[in-house]
Amino acid sequence: MDKTTDISKHLMNNRIAILVKPNARRSEILGWYESRKALRIAVAAPPEKDKANKELINFLSKLLKKKVQITHGAKSREKIISISEKVH
Repeated sequence: MDKTTDISKHLMNNRIAILVKPNARRSEILGWYESRKALRIAVAAPPEKDKANKELINFLSKLLKKKVQITHGAKSREKIISISEKVH
């Protein structure tokens, strides 16, 4: 399965809801969480000192080859991510 296509089909106005699972062995997309309308992503970083947020942004930026930023939920596991059309 192409993870980039999977993310793209859930985008709304270049934004997507994310549920983050910190402290994972590796950063990866776990799948779509239908009941919460969010993409579940494991990140290989602890949820302290902004490490998990930075890892999430780096992971998605590399995967999508676009600029990614957290627009809501910087201190929560539930986040809204905006993805720009500009190549990163």
